[in-house]
Amino acid sequence: MTPDHAIEVDALSRRFGAFTAVDAVSFDVGRGEIFGYLGANGAGKSTTIRMLCGLLAPTSGDAVVAGARVSTSPEAVKRNIGYMSQRFSLYPELKVRENLEFFGGAYGLFGRHLNTRIAETLDRVGLHGHAEDRTSSLPGGMRQRVALAGAILHEPGIVFLDEPTAGVDPVARRRFWSLIRELASAGTTIFVTTHYMDEAEYCARVGLMVAGRLPALDTPEGLKATYVPGDLFVLRGPGAHADDARARLLAVPGVVDVATMGAGLRARCAADAHVRGDALAAALPAEVEVEPDTASLEDVFLAVVDAEAQARGAARAFGEGD
Repeated sequence: MTPDHAIEVDALSRRFGAFTAVDAVSFDVGRGEIFGYLGANGAGKSTTIRMLCGLLAPTSGDAVVAGARVSTSPEAVKRNIGYMSQRFSLYPELKVRENLEFFGGAYGLFGRHLNTRIAETLDRVGLHGHAEDRTSSLPGGMRQRVALAGAILHEPGIVFLDEPTAGVDPVARRRFWSLIRELASAGTTIFVTTHYMDEAEYCARVGLMVAGRLPALDTPEGLKATYVPGDLFVLRGPGAHADDARARLLAVPGVVDVATMGAGLRARCAADAHVRGDALAAALPAEVEVEPDTASLEDVFLAVVDAEAQARGAARAFGEGD
């Protein structure tokens, strides 16, 4: 295993009968990196993370996590990682301290050391003074922080977070991601799955899962440059509402795509076309406001999904014609 890597994955696959949930994915995660794993529900994110945590045996391929192979040493993997599951994994009727005592005992922490770690960890996740609160009485965002405290209580070098902010309000999500960045800055490797595209902007690199495959992996900016190249403009006003507005814009040299965006239109132009906003405005039959726009990871995700769908369609057509 390369010293700079906390995780190395090689052609990892998992099948359930005839269904392939994860299809030969390969990647690595650097030490201290926040690595994002994106995809729609059912794309294979949780199955991947369960294999990497030693909770599910791979059908083929392998991975090395914290120096241990998931195929042959799953218990060693479990001892050296923290894991926060997609579903709330704490006991709601227990107090916060009691939940953390349970998790601490599972990782071999007892007595004074456990009490010290509970106090330190609650401070770290912003829950000082809540040790005696019943877990069920806490709002969703605070319960997620308790779950994170359980995952980092034993000071693991790698923490896996499976959809950690699902169902949490936006303010709590921002606070949670602030904690994630603090952990990474202190050297902890973070592997996080999410379907929130805005959250992935916080990651150093992002892998995009589609139907069990990993067709795209890069930095957020690298993904945007690859999958949504060129200049973007948003057009609003009477001209953007014309019946033939989209056709008029597509007729402008250099415009490669036009899509509806809210009450207006969004035009994407080829990177080397140098299309000006006033040229777009001039193509429409009525007044319009034109503003430059920037690509998002949602744009990337849609482009990747579309490319994968086209590739699968072409493969099926080739197979049928063969």
